[in-house]
Amino acid sequence: MSLPTETNDSYWTLAAPAEGEYSEKRSKFLAYAYPVTTEEEALERVREVRARYYDARHVCWAYRLGPTGELYRTNDDGEPSGTAGKPIHGILVSQGLTEVIVLVVRYFGGVKLGTSGLIEAYREATLAALEDAPRRECILTQQISITFSYDLMGPVMRVVKESDARILSQDFTDTCRLLLEQRQARVVELRTRLEQIYGVTLLSISPSNS
Repeated sequence: MSLPTETNDSYWTLAAPAEGEYSEKRSKFLAYAYPVTTEEEALERVREVRARYYDARHVCWAYRLGPTGELYRTNDDGEPSGTAGKPIHGILVSQGLTEVIVLVVRYFGGVKLGTSGLIEAYREATLAALEDAPRRECILTQQISITFSYDLMGPVMRVVKESDARILSQDFTDTCRLLLEQRQARVVELRTRLEQIYGVTLLSISPSNS
């Protein structure tokens, strides 16, 4: 089995909220982007923006959740189906962002934009909010728990250091115990090297938050 690369154990999200604005034929589109980690948090942002812009004709939105954006939801809020939430979501996908919700508030200017015009407007508003938004990379990690005798301290710590693993906790009593955190793409490599040290016992491997 080949080892995973370091390109498939991270994802990008926003480092802070951002906003942008777009106008078309007197209609004004105000876009707000927020980092979120749960559906509840995303929907709370929807409630906040709706309350703030209670007089707006539409508050349309889309969010992506999970490391690969596998959880998502869109809402056209009265606009023709597929003309608002879907374009917003499409920009999130094309920008490679997840754990994010974008809401676009529309104030109608009296001139209908048509289906293609609406799609373009919601896309441009979303891009305006995300264009200069600060971003951060989230690294997926796993925790590894091991035990070993004290005489194996040297080789074990050497492997830990060379693998750039992080020590979360340690207990050096009768039997040594380490709880390590490692980048997901390098877990197989670390596990293999530790198991090659006779006397090291692997207790568990579990996901952890980056």
